[in-house]
Amino acid sequence: MSIWEGERFRDRRQAGQLLAEQLRAVPLVRPVVLAIPRGGVVVGAALAQALGAELDVILSRKLRAPFQPEYALGAIAEDGSIILNPDALHLIRDIEEYLEAERQYQLQEIAERQKLVRAIRPAAEVEGRSVVITDDGVATGSTALAALQTVRARHPRELILAVPVGPPERLRALARHCDRIVYLLAPEDFQAVGQYYVHFEPVDDAEMVQILRSAQQNHRSQNMTGDVG
Repeated sequence: MSIWEGERFRDRRQAGQLLAEQLRAVPLVRPVVLAIPRGGVVVGAALAQALGAELDVILSRKLRAPFQPEYALGAIAEDGSIILNPDALHLIRDIEEYLEAERQYQLQEIAERQKLVRAIRPAAEVEGRSVVITDDGVATGSTALAALQTVRARHPRELILAVPVGPPERLRALARHCDRIVYLLAPEDFQAVGQYYVHFEPVDDAEMVQILRSAQQNHRSQNMTGDVG
């Protein structure tokens, strides 16, 4: 764990490179970086490249609050399991019908993204490996927690969460669900992930696919070079 001395990242790529610096001294075994789409894929690509690790995605999605989609009621993992945001429980009791509809919608989104990603590469094997889960930041922590719990069930050797920024209380809570947590900024007055980036443009599916394709080719080339050497 380390705190960066800057105030804002230039972009997601720089954030990933800075996270990699914090992980270089950690002895990783056949590392694989699992990025939470879509912004997390940019962070993850830089992180994986710097560590010489494989890059894949872990598909967890935010469950959006009605009339306030930026607020997370919780998150849903690719296996369908749900993590609820404790701060939103008072809302959830009154919107069970909406929550089920949102759950079904996000499951469909996950299925469609699975098709996109798995057309490029198969799911990475994580059992017995050092797994680094990353995103471009943490707000409520629900999406990261859903990802951590999904991957933990697949028996990694070590489970690491690496995120550029998040509120300190959420980072402390997430630390209980992984073997190691690495972050760069933990502002007490945290409001939104985007405020800690100079450039925080949306990442679309086409960009995500291109990043994953390039990362797979680069990792394959690195392995071939290593075999020759």
